[in-house]
Amino acid sequence: MPDARIRVLLLESVHPAAEQILRSSGFDVESLGRALDEDELVERIAGVHLLGIRSKTHVTHRVLEAADELITIGAFCIGTNQIDVAAASSRGVAVFNAPFSNTRSVVELAVSEIIALTRRLTEKNDLMHNGVWDKSAEGAHEVRGRTLGIIGYGNIGSQLSVLGENLGMKVLFYDAADKLALGNARRCLSMKEVLAEADVVTLHVDGRPTNKNFFGEADFATMRPGSLFLNLSRGFVVDYAALRKHIESGHIAGAAVDVFPVEPKGRGDEFVSELRGLPNVILTPHIGGSTEEAQEDIGRFVAGKFRDFVLDGSTGMSVNVPGLSLPRPQNTLRMIHLHHNVPGVLARINTLLAEGGVNVEAQLLGTRGDLGYVVTDSASGTTQAIVDQIRALPETIRLRIIF
Repeated sequence: MPDARIRVLLLESVHPAAEQILRSSGFDVESLGRALDEDELVERIAGVHLLGIRSKTHVTHRVLEAADELITIGAFCIGTNQIDVAAASSRGVAVFNAPFSNTRSVVELAVSEIIALTRRLTEKNDLMHNGVWDKSAEGAHEVRGRTLGIIGYGNIGSQLSVLGENLGMKVLFYDAADKLALGNARRCLSMKEVLAEADVVTLHVDGRPTNKNFFGEADFATMRPGSLFLNLSRGFVVDYAALRKHIESGHIAGAAVDVFPVEPKGRGDEFVSELRGLPNVILTPHIGGSTEEAQEDIGRFVAGKFRDFVLDGSTGMSVNVPGLSLPRPQNTLRMIHLHHNVPGVLARINTLLAEGGVNVEAQLLGTRGDLGYVVTDSASGTTQAIVDQIRALPETIRLRIIF
């Protein structure tokens, strides 16, 4: 690492707990309350070592080319589809996220929306605000005894499954991967099977590019008449024009949507969607994980990953780099070597160390796809000449020395 202080750029109102952790580690932190577009980020990224974003800032190949000092990116959220992870890996930039920290918040929002839509609270609320007293049980139901269909049975979908069953709902789910059913939930062999039976369909799929337009006209048509639809996953996975059509026809009784294909960059910016103006549709501004508890947990988690990676080279739960955590002996120099995963790299490193008279105190190698990651601790003997020789190996992507 350079002799200057580590520079950190945090965007999109990352929780102050993250800034506190990073400042206490001696890092120089700049925090902005909004997202940056590609041009803005290209202008700001030079000299930045750690970049923290949420869901709206996109770290593209062009941004990474301008990032002359960047060593790690932290997504202070679940998804990392806004990051060109392959380009980051090719430059030796580790990527971290928070896959679990806001799970509970998203699940609670889904549960509250299912109850609100089933009881027609949105319509009752609107009438009351317009001075209309409409006390009636027509169209209002308990969730108990109804069927919840979950598409995507990962961390969020599976936890929603448990809470849905606790509310007395019958739970069906579909996932492309073979997932273990929790409680009395039933795994379906196709999404069509779920749609044909469920009173409520909720999406919890990830943001991989192949999920674009995942749910569209044919899927809405397959859903049961009078059923409800929720999307708290990714905006680009749903055809919202088709959703509006089926809501206006009455085929879909109501919907709750938290994510959109195009979202405003900051608070107060105009929000545009074909779903605006529908009284039985709950629209929220991508707040599934936006509780104070979740944001603090995310801030602490990702900032801790930043700190440990910079100070010790630890890569546990990295999205793209082999996950290693090696206890560091006292009074040692730590060499961190990220390289192309081909045979013989570790042997060549150790040959150069042995020829230079370096005694290795501890060493750990991990591989992941095309990447290999070696952490080596030595008490003495590692010289600049040896470091330059290892850095010059054709397989080397990035070499860091931690004193």
